[in-house]
Amino acid sequence: MELYSDAYFMNEAYKQAQIAFDDEEVPVGAVVVCRNKIIARAHNQTEKLRDVTAHAEILAITAAANALGSKYLPECKLYVTLEPCIMCAGAGFWAQLGELHFAANDPKRGFSLLEKNILHPKTKVFKGLMAKESKDLLDFFFKKLRN
Repeated sequence: MELYSDAYFMNEAYKQAQIAFDDEEVPVGAVVVCRNKIIARAHNQTEKLRDVTAHAEILAITAAANALGSKYLPECKLYVTLEPCIMCAGAGFWAQLGELHFAANDPKRGFSLLEKNILHPKTKVFKGLMAKESKDLLDFFFKKLRN
């Protein structure tokens, strides 16, 4: 896997999803990249932090803003293993993300269910990279939870 490629960075987000899985959190992981360098890594922590807003994307955006000392992230790329929900897409809007890369679609809660695009108009969106692996991990998590 080539360093600094979309595949490399999505795989790093997937590693975060695996950490969430091991912590019995919904397995979603995210990384924020600026100038080919990962400046933030996060995974879902809603159970651990007892905070419904502790989604991987929110935590990663917050960490990236702290790393850069800026609330705006127009030069940054967010890689996440699941399509962001409306809350996380809204955070991406306010952060003015340069790019959003997500693996698996979220047919129940994903932001693309809305008729109107709620991302920043300059945010470029890419989807589908590592979708199968990400969906399989989510499916396995929920199957394990039911049993």
